[in-house]
Amino acid sequence: MLDAQTLSMIGKGIIETLYMVIVSTVCAYAIGLPIGLILVVTDKNGIRPFPIVSKVLGFIVNLLRSVPFVILMISVTPLTKKIVGTTLGTSATIVPLVIASAPYIARLVESSIKEVDAGIIEAARAMGTGTFRLIYKVLIPEAKPSLIIGGAIAITTILGYSAMSGFIGGGGLGDIAVRYGYYRSETQILLVTVAVLIIIVQGFQELGMRLAKRSDKRV
Repeated sequence: MLDAQTLSMIGKGIIETLYMVIVSTVCAYAIGLPIGLILVVTDKNGIRPFPIVSKVLGFIVNLLRSVPFVILMISVTPLTKKIVGTTLGTSATIVPLVIASAPYIARLVESSIKEVDAGIIEAARAMGTGTFRLIYKVLIPEAKPSLIIGGAIAITTILGYSAMSGFIGGGGLGDIAVRYGYYRSETQILLVTVAVLIIIVQGFQELGMRLAKRSDKRV
């Protein structure tokens, strides 16, 4: 049976994991959302075509997405130390989490925005709607359900990344799973951490689906 000390450790791991995931998601969206919008707007079929910007930005996004998270996490260690002051712990893990997830989110945003009906966009442009107003008053509101679902997917991905950070002392449930479940072969603790991670993932997914359904005008 799990003793009180172990349960307390798992409880702390849950808090650390949620802290990493939520903060990383917010920061990654602050970067990924505008990048995704720029990719759509500057596309050859976008509202303000600028192929060079679209291609260069798309290349950078694809380049960052192609790097495995564990390798990326080790590669940005100097940057992490400059920003946070350390390379260990939950706060240090947020830096590589943001770098890894921002390009992924940018592609999710791009995909969601491109789902907006072209007729709605053309109608707004015919009424003289400017680019920025078109983005914030038409594109984002119309794509809101898809953006929310994409957000739920992004959180799940970031949660998976945070678990991998346990291999270099990133903290959270991943760190507990590695230290006790892997190195010490304490199967019970490993199973509990996996079960908790599954519950967290399902919780975020369910919340995302409900929010998307509420925001969908077609429902």
